[in-house]
Amino acid sequence: MTIKLCSVLLLLSLTVSAQRKPANYINVMSFNIRYNNTNDGVNAWPNRKDNVKALVKFHDADILCVQEALALQVDQLSENTNYERVGVGRNDGKLGGEFTAIYFDKDRFKKKDGGTFWLSETPDVPSKGWDAAIIRICTWVKLHDKWNKKDFIVFNTHYDHVGVQARIEAAKLIKKKIMEIAPTLPVILTGDLNVTPETEAIATLKTFLTDTKEAAIEPAYGPEGTFNGFKFNAKLQDRIDYIFINKGFKVQKYASLTDSKDQKYPSDHLPIMARLFF
Repeated sequence: MTIKLCSVLLLLSLTVSAQRKPANYINVMSFNIRYNNTNDGVNAWPNRKDNVKALVKFHDADILCVQEALALQVDQLSENTNYERVGVGRNDGKLGGEFTAIYFDKDRFKKKDGGTFWLSETPDVPSKGWDAAIIRICTWVKLHDKWNKKDFIVFNTHYDHVGVQARIEAAKLIKKKIMEIAPTLPVILTGDLNVTPETEAIATLKTFLTDTKEAAIEPAYGPEGTFNGFKFNAKLQDRIDYIFINKGFKVQKYASLTDSKDQKYPSDHLPIMARLFF
């Protein structure tokens, strides 16, 4: 085989590889990874960590938004990856408590701004709001897409699991904050919202955002439910994890991923994923 022919074949190979993932597509994953709880036994984080990371890598997540991650988990998720991250612990705005961290491919995206606010009546300081059982937060980051030369903003949150009013008010606060932070830019909102689609907390978000599952061009893939409770044979019917967008994005496909190993899920929630494009 001549050098010239080898060069042509290499060029064709690179071209085909590049076409597999068009530059305007962004794979966004939202994943409640379950906090590092030693009482989880065989499902404790040290036994799941590698599976979580392998899942994220295999599905080629350009942006990964996680909930329930403690500081050690936040660090481990980015080890030996190309991710840069943003986020703080909810208890003190530093390292204490769970993070709603956002990871992004640093080769493709550049951070331009970011922050965290608390889901409470005093969102600028660590605080518990309304009838919530525990402190809750929302993390955001403004990114520049080097491929498309466009800016957009990602918000990632985790609503309270007890307070009904807290979830309703959190939705109102997030709407207000998105309007303030990103009045004209494309927006992605991800999170474990601890409510099913027919509730008021979801209806509030739908007044200005679109559920990617409903907007996808291709039929949604995977089960309706996203909470599995580490029960491999459980019926997956409770959908409480979401990816929303505003009019700045369109949705090619959406999935709730049932990946497992040895009949064990990598978390008590399924990761969900949407392929978006400008």
